Formats: sequence, structure tokens, C-alpha cells
Amino acid sequence: METNGFRFGEVRNGDVTIRYAGRGDPRAPLLLVLHGFPEFWAGWRAVMTRLADRFHVVAPDQRGYNQSSKPAELEAYRVGHLAADVAALADALSPDRPFALAGHDWGASVAYAFAFAHPERLSHLVIANGVHPACFQRAIFEDETQRQASQYINKLKAPEAEERLSADGYRRLLRMITGFSKADWMTEAEAEAYRSAWSQPGALTGMLNWYRASPVIVPEPGAPAPHSPILDMPVEVLTVKVPHLVLWGEADAALRPECLSGLETFAPRLTIRRVQDAGHWILHEKPDAVADEIIRFVA
Repeated sequence: METNGFRFGEVRNGDVTIRYAGRGDPRAPLLLVLHGFPEFWAGWRAVMTRLADRFHVVAPDQRGYNQSSKPAELEAYRVGHLAADVAALADALSPDRPFALAGHDWGASVAYAFAFAHPERLSHLVIANGVHPACFQRAIFEDETQRQASQYINKLKAPEAEERLSADGYRRLLRMITGFSKADWMTEAEAEAYRSAWSQPGALTGMLNWYRASPVIVPEPGAPAPHSPILDMPVEVLTVKVPHLVLWGEADAALRPECLSGLETFAPRLTIRRVQDAGHWILHEKPDAVADEIIRFVA
């Protein structure tokens, strides 16, 4: 099926169906792009349009979101299962050659997990305002600004989160978007598309289960840092072995610059591009700049 230049399809990973949108020539090199919370595949739409003459760009609804499967079990949202969905997409769309992988926000976490486990499948890794798990956990423990900025995570894990976020036409969830950085791209038509995605049966719980299944710990401000299994992991297990680009909008209120501290330890082939006049929603705020950087880095 094709709509407005985007082709839609699906792949299966066991009992989970992942629906995706694609643009560009399917014979071109694959660029797989992963959205974060609380978006869906269309978080990458503007960037995809700008890249379609160079790549076969594919953006899935990740599990729990919009049109993809929404398993009921919390265990189904552990990052290993999320990375396995990427593997299923890659096996279906680019079985014989490495591909480029990009992720934003939570999509960055999945992209990192896939890069750690399957470096032989990747040509390049691109992260847009997303965090390496060890760097993020250390920033939360050691930087009070980041710890304060991450307190919303505990609210999203709470049992009453679905009721709070869905009230008044998802007013609080829309307000979260505007609170992370400038969101003048959120027109009423865009807001309605997001409400539709969030209203799919089981979607809001599936989206929140990503946080509930995460091993990231966010202590209260001023509290001592507890033991973290993430920080116990060997560096080599968390190393990005392929060329790695980070695009970082510096006006991000959710992810502070300290999140990049020490990233070079885990990414020996690292390039960082900082964008001063962009924030967390860099894909929407600066789609031309994001596309240009990806072309320069990958192509």
C-alpha cells in the first residue's frame, strides 16, 4: 500500500508484527530509522522525505506503538526483544548487505543495543538526541541537572500513568512534547495524528512499558546513587564498533550535555555534531540539517 509517497508493509518477529513505512528505491542501500517516545514512525517523516533519493529509508512503528503489535507482558519490552525486531526488519529488507541504522530518543537505545550485538550487520550508526546506556546512567547518578531532568521517568513508570496521560484528550502527553524543547512543528493536524496513534488499543500501556522494563535507575534528587547493573557491564560489551555519528540539539531539556560525557570510551569511531539552535525534537526542528549530516556521514 502506498500513501503520499510512503509504502507500508510489515514483518514478523515470532508473535510480534512490526508495521513500517518506507520511502525511496527498495534497491538502494537501506537506512533503518527508529522513533522514540511518545512518537511513532512519522517522527522521522520529514527527514525520510529528504533522504529518499539516496536511500531506501524505512521507519517502523516499534512494538507497543501505533499499528504494530502490543504484547501484554512487561518482559516483552526488554531491550533485547526490541533489538530483535530490528533484526527481523533487517533480515527482510537487507538480508545480503550491511545497512545504516539511526535512532532518536528511545529509538537510540534500541539502535545502540542492536549495534552492540550485531556490528557485522551495520555499516554506520547515527544517533539523534539519544543516549548510550552507560553514559546516561552515569549522568543521572553524577549530574544533578540530568537527575532532575530525568524525574519524569519515574512518573511514566507509575501504575496511574495511563490514566493521567490520557485525560483531557492526552493534554499532559502533548504538554510533555512541548516541555522537552521547542515544538512549533506540532500543528493541530500533527496533534490529531499523535492522538490517533496513542488511542490504538493497548498503545499507551505498550509505550509506557518501555520505561517500566528499563534497567535505568533514576534516584530522587540528592539521594545516594544505588548499584546499577548497567555500570557493571564490561566496556567491550557496550562498544560501538562501526562509524558512529551523534547529532545533538543543545536546547534539549530532557537530555543534558553531560549525557555525552565519556561516550568516546565506548565509540572509538565517534563523530559528534552539535546544533545550538535545536532541541530534543531535532528531527522536526531541523530536518534539512539532519538529512544533510546523514548523507555526509553515510553516503
